[in-house]
Amino acid sequence: MSRTLEWYRNSRTPIEIIYMSKDGSITQRSLLVLDINKNNVTAFCYLRNQKRTFLLDSILSYRPLIKTYKNEVI
Repeated sequence: MSRTLEWYRNSRTPIEIIYMSKDGSITQRSLLVLDINKNNVTAFCYLRNQKRTFLLDSILSYRPLIKTYKNEVI
């Protein structure tokens, strides 16, 4: 897992994760990975608009962030 996360960090590609917190609640987050170590991922969290640390073992899934745009009728 961390090898792919390193690629996202190096390419500065935002990702979307499904994360389970210590209390068992599950959230979906959009992140920009800043650093990875043995147990944690440090990232800019777009939901909280700040740098946050996430436990690697608590990241249930991740994928590249897909931007969506609203269709405009002219």
